[in-house]
Amino acid sequence: MDKKEILKEFSADPEKYYNVKLFQEQGFVRKSCAKCGRFFWTLNADRDLCPDDGKDTYSFIGEPPTSKRFDYTQSWKQVEEFFVKNNHTSVSRYPVVCRWRDDLFFTIASVVDFQRVMGSKVVFEFPANPLVVPQTCLRFKDLENVGVTGRHFSSFCMIGQHSVPDLGGYWKDECVDLDFRLLTDQFGIKKEEVVFVEDVWAGGGSFGPSLEYFVRGLELGNAVFTEFQGELGKHTTLDQRVIDMGAGLERFAWITMGTPTAYDCCFGPINGKLFEKVGIDSDSEILRKYFTEIAKEIDHFDDLNQVRRLAVKNAGITDDQLNKMITPLEGIYLIADHLRTLIFAITDGALPSNVGGGYNLRMMLRRINATISKLNLKLDIDDLIDTHIDYLKDTYPELDEKREDVKKILKLESARYEESKVHMKKKAEKIRERGTPNVDELITLYESDGITPEYLKEVDAITEIPSSFYAKLSDLHQSEKKKAIAELPLEELPETETLFYKDDPMEFEAKVLKVFDDQVVLDRTSFYARGGGQEPDYGNIAGFKVVNVDKHADIIVHKLEGGVPKEGETVKCKVDETRRANITKNHTSTHIINASSRGVLGSWIWQHSAFKDDDHARLDITHHSSLTEEQVRQIEDAANSMVKQNLPVSINYYDRGTAEQKYGFRIYQGGVVPVKSVRIVSIEDKDIEACGGTHVKKTGDIELIKITKTKRIQDGVVRIEFVSGPTAFQYVKDQEEESKRQAQEQAAKQELEKQREENKQKAREQIPILLEKILDGQSGQLDGITVKDKICFTSDESYDEYFHQNFGKKLVAKDGKAAFCGIFESGPTVRVMVYAGADSGVNSGQIAKEIASILGGSGGGDAKFAQGGGKDTSKKDEAIAKAKSMILG
Repeated sequence: MDKKEILKEFSADPEKYYNVKLFQEQGFVRKSCAKCGRFFWTLNADRDLCPDDGKDTYSFIGEPPTSKRFDYTQSWKQVEEFFVKNNHTSVSRYPVVCRWRDDLFFTIASVVDFQRVMGSKVVFEFPANPLVVPQTCLRFKDLENVGVTGRHFSSFCMIGQHSVPDLGGYWKDECVDLDFRLLTDQFGIKKEEVVFVEDVWAGGGSFGPSLEYFVRGLELGNAVFTEFQGELGKHTTLDQRVIDMGAGLERFAWITMGTPTAYDCCFGPINGKLFEKVGIDSDSEILRKYFTEIAKEIDHFDDLNQVRRLAVKNAGITDDQLNKMITPLEGIYLIADHLRTLIFAITDGALPSNVGGGYNLRMMLRRINATISKLNLKLDIDDLIDTHIDYLKDTYPELDEKREDVKKILKLESARYEESKVHMKKKAEKIRERGTPNVDELITLYESDGITPEYLKEVDAITEIPSSFYAKLSDLHQSEKKKAIAELPLEELPETETLFYKDDPMEFEAKVLKVFDDQVVLDRTSFYARGGGQEPDYGNIAGFKVVNVDKHADIIVHKLEGGVPKEGETVKCKVDETRRANITKNHTSTHIINASSRGVLGSWIWQHSAFKDDDHARLDITHHSSLTEEQVRQIEDAANSMVKQNLPVSINYYDRGTAEQKYGFRIYQGGVVPVKSVRIVSIEDKDIEACGGTHVKKTGDIELIKITKTKRIQDGVVRIEFVSGPTAFQYVKDQEEESKRQAQEQAAKQELEKQREENKQKAREQIPILLEKILDGQSGQLDGITVKDKICFTSDESYDEYFHQNFGKKLVAKDGKAAFCGIFESGPTVRVMVYAGADSGVNSGQIAKEIASILGGSGGGDAKFAQGGGKDTSKKDEAIAKAKSMILG
């Protein structure tokens, strides 16, 4: 949808779309910007430039337009007080990890809190009307701007003011009046300072006019009136019109404080600690000039590096001031911003990783570490985390609860970064040799090797970070791909009655509504369809075998084997009860293991995915490292403790909004629930999830849970494989039998070793006797040694390295015509040892090399003594035959 076309259409009729009661009462006039042509409303009839192009743009820096001063947390209290006083409900922030939308990793705007996906449509569900919310939002496309521009953040608080006019809320007139009074009455800004700019918003198939409000060139908020749907010209009015006013809390603090940057008044005491480490005067006139220039020019250029160079020139910054003041300041602001974002994200259950939204979190932590290294700072990250949380906890108390978890995750990630530096240094040296990489090559380097552009800049492998790097990286990992759904001929069929959510009979009768190929649709069914990681029921329909069951929207389709019934028939159906019972136990066990893992490992544990069949199941959890044997034991013990407690498993239905408010967003362990009525499965207060699967009545029905295997399947995800119920008991029995078998094998092995040692000792004792017999001229087989005219060969297992060495050496020392070749196993290697007297006619080195070559190894020595070997034990017999023929002829 072309926003320019919509704006052109709406601006052509300002009375309909933009002129509100406040403008008339206060005397606002509508003007067109002499520079860009945008329409705006102002109390100053002489003003001819819009806020972006005005002479007063960012003039509040150093000279705020109000006598009142409020920092970040104080500003929220002022906003909340105003809206509550004006009949709004104050709602706590939603998580920054967007669990209720499968197309977003992170919450990017306050209105996202209240958007739910229903089929192909986005609907709004508000817990109150009207409301105000301090929503922390995460955005990563402008990461290169953070710390540099004075106003860009990776996380920021969007003040969400939301109203549904047709359900008792208000519309444009009251919204604009409230926003105007928030600025003038509550924050003490003179009304002449306020300018409204006409704009539009479009997204998700809906659109509407909006009024952005500015003070001295700083956009403080944008009131969007979401009113229409469809294509411009063919559009219709929405059934549910919505006011979506989003304002930047950081900017409210900044406009009243007038500091050089918004960072100076929004991060609290952490700035002071960081300034002290670097020794910078953050209130100097130089900074005011520099950041004012940055703010004025940032929207006029695509290349941030060009903006910085221009600001340096216009503010008269010397190279010395740039290096000793500006660059360290940018680094300090980056550290404070990124650390705050990581605190919110980890508190809400996200982990830095190389997949999905975790990419951005890992990137930010590595930017922090690279900046600390570049500025040569000695920082206590734990102390900085405490400083941030102590400042924010009154507004966001949940941060205090997860304080230690945040520290643990960041410490682990930072250690991994340090470990990777040796590898990164080698890569950087190769990059320096090849020349400057392009943006796509930089992204590949980060994705495959974890090398940030900041690190490459630090080690002089690149001179500047491309402005488009972070935007491109963010786009690559913005949301998950949705799987394509197979198209089936199910038009005009009614919704299937799901008996498995009712009485759940294992035998029932049903009418055949549709037959196509080998698939059947019934009017009612107890066959559970594959969903939520739970495999489908099997059984039979009309005597034909059911081999698969899938759900398509509200219709359940059964795949049969051996034939199909006729349409219109009423048929007898039977579910495989044993299979169902085993799958059901495994499904409830999944919930139990998930809760147990969280209790043992930490609050960051979420279900990543799951699979439940009748004979095995697996749960993939979000965790930073492979599990130790002790952790696995603790999780299994905690799970079986819940089983032994025989806790009730209750199932209740709630309106989605009610469920979210009552239980929070941890209910979405299995992903998004695209229905209005949510099925909540509760194991007392130990685990509460939205789930459509089948479950036992009490945890004791499971009897036993055994974890069979765990492994780290990708960065940030660990798989736990397990069995429960009868399969678990069989697993225990099999393990006991396997342990018994291994114990017997070990005992037999030890006995064999003992016997071998005894035989070897006897063989050693035989050396003088054998030598006497051979030197006396005896030939043939002598105790496993083949003898022919004092030329000897053996591969007998009774003889070890000690025997071969001592026997061969003594034999040739006593008779120059004698020779000895022995082949024996030593660990994983087959070895050959050859001794030859001076008059024997045998070449030891030649034999050793030939035999070692056969065994895939190497040999060495001279004509009198040589040895060698190889690990190809499959060629042992071939080596023995060759050695025997070479020495005996």
